[in-house]
Amino acid sequence: MINKLIFTCLAFISLNLTYAQREQIDFNDGWKFIQEDNAQFSKPDTNTSTWNAVQVPHDWAFEKGISKDGAQGNGGGYFDGGIGWYQKRFNVASQWDDKIVNIEFDGVYMNSEVWINGEYLGKRPYGYISFRYDISKYLKVGENTLAVRVDNSREPSARWYHPCGIYAPVNLIVTTQDFIKPNGVHVTTPTITAESAKVNINVSFDNANSDKAKGELETIIMDAEGKTVASQTQRFKGNTANQELSTELLVENPKLWSPDTPYLYKVINRLIVKGDVRDEVEMNFGIRSIEWKTETGFLLNGEVTKLLGVSEHYEGGPIGGAWTAPLLRWKLGLLKDMGVNAIRTAHNPAPPMFYDLCDELGFLIMDEIFDGWHKKAKEDYGSQAFETWWKQDMTEWLMRNRNHPSIIIYSVGNETRGEIAKELVAVCHALDPEKPVTSGHSASEYMDVFGVNGGSEKQGFFTKARPDKPFVSTEAPHTWQTRGYYRTKSWFRDGYPNKGQEPFELPDLTEEEVFHFEWASSDKWNNGKQHFNSSYDNAMVRISARKNWELMRDLPWFSGHFRWTGFDYYGEAGYVHGGWPFRLFMGGALDVAGFKKDLFYFYKSQWTTEPMAHILPHWTHPTLEKGVVIPVWVYSNCDEVELFLNGKSLGKDIPGTKWDEMQCEWMVPWEAGELVAKGYKNGEVIVVAKQTTAETPSAITFEIEDKHTNADTDRVAIITTRTVDSKGVFYPYGENKIYYSIAGDARLLSLENGDPVDTTKNVGINVKKAFMGATRAFLELPKGNENVQVITGAILGEKQLLTSKKVSIDVQSNVLLGTAAINKFDIYYTLDGTTPSIQSEKYTGSFPVELGTTVKAIVIKNNNVILTMEEAFGEDLGLYWKAETAVKKYAKGMMAIDADFSGAKKVAVNGEEFIDFKGKEGQISWYQENDGSAGDFALKFSYALKDSNSRPMELIVNNKKVGIIDFKTSGSWNSKWKEIEKNVKLNAGANYIQLKTIKKSGPNLLMLVVE
Repeated sequence: MINKLIFTCLAFISLNLTYAQREQIDFNDGWKFIQEDNAQFSKPDTNTSTWNAVQVPHDWAFEKGISKDGAQGNGGGYFDGGIGWYQKRFNVASQWDDKIVNIEFDGVYMNSEVWINGEYLGKRPYGYISFRYDISKYLKVGENTLAVRVDNSREPSARWYHPCGIYAPVNLIVTTQDFIKPNGVHVTTPTITAESAKVNINVSFDNANSDKAKGELETIIMDAEGKTVASQTQRFKGNTANQELSTELLVENPKLWSPDTPYLYKVINRLIVKGDVRDEVEMNFGIRSIEWKTETGFLLNGEVTKLLGVSEHYEGGPIGGAWTAPLLRWKLGLLKDMGVNAIRTAHNPAPPMFYDLCDELGFLIMDEIFDGWHKKAKEDYGSQAFETWWKQDMTEWLMRNRNHPSIIIYSVGNETRGEIAKELVAVCHALDPEKPVTSGHSASEYMDVFGVNGGSEKQGFFTKARPDKPFVSTEAPHTWQTRGYYRTKSWFRDGYPNKGQEPFELPDLTEEEVFHFEWASSDKWNNGKQHFNSSYDNAMVRISARKNWELMRDLPWFSGHFRWTGFDYYGEAGYVHGGWPFRLFMGGALDVAGFKKDLFYFYKSQWTTEPMAHILPHWTHPTLEKGVVIPVWVYSNCDEVELFLNGKSLGKDIPGTKWDEMQCEWMVPWEAGELVAKGYKNGEVIVVAKQTTAETPSAITFEIEDKHTNADTDRVAIITTRTVDSKGVFYPYGENKIYYSIAGDARLLSLENGDPVDTTKNVGINVKKAFMGATRAFLELPKGNENVQVITGAILGEKQLLTSKKVSIDVQSNVLLGTAAINKFDIYYTLDGTTPSIQSEKYTGSFPVELGTTVKAIVIKNNNVILTMEEAFGEDLGLYWKAETAVKKYAKGMMAIDADFSGAKKVAVNGEEFIDFKGKEGQISWYQENDGSAGDFALKFSYALKDSNSRPMELIVNNKKVGIIDFKTSGSWNSKWKEIEKNVKLNAGANYIQLKTIKKSGPNLLMLVVE
């Protein structure tokens, strides 16, 4: 029935195309999907009745969820890969007989192949590029079948999580025989003054039949209010095949595009043949000038403009790769709230709607095309297809994106190398001479702008000579933070001091560590990396966020930085965080659910002007004794801030410009109560922030995020649920499960809490535990007027009953669309592990439990069970609260079990996981990303060997044999680990370090440390 409705709708659309010049048809609904591989699936008569009905954008890896053996590995956040097929059937009417019909894909990851009615159209390997096929000659009147095969069987194909499938919109483009080519309009604004702006418009058009005809090209520029401000009509004669016409128009008193005022004009091009409008293309553009100078950095519209940027994976955020435009607007809106004005598309282009939103919202974009020009991840684009496809993909990327005012610079690679760089830069210059080219520390000698990643964080970078060209920090700073988690001791990823990394000094905040809670006791960690990171801006590689901002702000030649990252993202879970159960990278100012970390407010205090104040840490510390001194910080952009504890003033402080004075700071003896920060401007209080000590969690709150989305118009809803105590005070350690019941035709896109070690699914579930007191639900709402209601419920209490044995049950109902319903719920529960029923105890208020109790409950509405909930309480559940003097070792290395190996097996003994060759031959290969400069490095291999004879292995670095490592006995196979060191040269960027047995098998290998 659904398919029939779709066919009817499309047939109706096609009937009206007879008199239309161009029609763009949304092709996102009505797809069928199966994750299997069968060559017969390309056939139109394939029986898809058992396939899943899906909507595009679609990401099957995200829907499936993660597992420890997920094909993408720790780099891809343990998501899977595989092969999937899509089919879509649609009707065509006879009026399309003389039309040109293109099917256009904005993004399919990866190795997509497309068929129409069984006819093969082609293959596109790169997963981050748009493409199209002309399907005109294959269409028939009546039903047609589009089939798409997506091949992600070769994994890992990226160094971070990548989507699988048709993850971006699909459109059907229908035109007459005379048409403006895809990406056939190029707009530039070469001359701009206050009085006028010269706008050059080049239009390429074609005729499928090469008919000779006279015609006209009409070009109109309209302002944002729809008023025509310039126009011109040009005549042409002869056939329209492969013609180009250029138009020069003058816009008087132009309104300039900028991040603060992203004013957009519209240009309309009409192709007129024999008096009929045959095609019409309209697009937005902005009038703005860009310039890069060595001495003063980046200039926008003639003014020096610091790039307050973030590097951002398109997949960073709560729904995988399958963003819709409203949810993407929400993500970008949060970055805008932080004060961000620039984004680097690390390390690949985004779908077209991303750039449209950046034009509209006002972001400056460093548009990056490739991660590497050769293999970086084992099976990535550099390995599979770069050599053959790079020029075609670059051409599509540049011609598609070059009109966006938001794009101010191109980046052609990230931490890679090769002479191919000269050709990449030349293609950019040929297709878009207006914009300079850079890279993330790759072949910098060929770039227009000197881009440096982590190397720009080193102390020595600021004293050494730089190339005589503009500079931008393409990836810095690298700092980590876990929302709601604090340490007063500074942490450096590679230790401090460190001669190679040259970190800036960062003193501890206290002599003894104040805070001790952790996600788990260290004996449950697989290695010493598996800890959370502090939110005091004291966890980093080389430099804090504050020091990096101070340098960027004050050095004229420092154009700006793109911090790593804006949002946390799935993947890269091993290098810094130690691998499973860690599933994501915690470098964002917002976590993967979009919750703001304390770092968000630091940048907001420096990059925005609306008065604000933010206190950290929170003031709920159930295991601290009264009087323990806590560093209390306030980020604020006010003139001064006064702090109060339980009504008593602790004095005023002034936000400074020096890095360690940017926060207002007090050392406060802890006692329960309320911290209040008052921000002053011109002697008047203009903003107040509070942190209040919470008691045990006993209720939940429900909030619809509506600043950047609107349920009625966008048809999406973002729901935040928080844990609170009986007085409504936020409980910042809440980790109870939140259950959801949806009444109405809404689709749950994802449940996400931001927890780095929550390995449960995001899709196809109705429950997600809170992390640090909060979690979120992301829903797609129906297009009609149907009522949609969400009911949330939770069994609440401290998981370890730290301060109270009290448990409460809370259920709330909220309307997302339509009218409110009167709801009455009955709740029944058990404490003995049995399944509750209406004969069980009826909930009337909080009740006590003992450790080891599992509370089960049902929620009844209109005699139906709408929620089935349970929550366990026990000594070993939830956060770990005991102070530990010893932390598990191996905090810096790359574990052998996470490397790529063959001929060996993973083994676990005495809490250590390692690989064992079992007396056989094999190899192991580590991938190492050097975010600094090329040079000499020490490789330190940890191994165990009980043989009296040594077991030598061949050492190969970047496909070159560099020596033999002679592993001698350590006295044990699994308890006495020994370290052997070898000095080698490593490249900037990607490096592969391999050990191969030499007919004598190999030792048991634990890890590799690169220093």
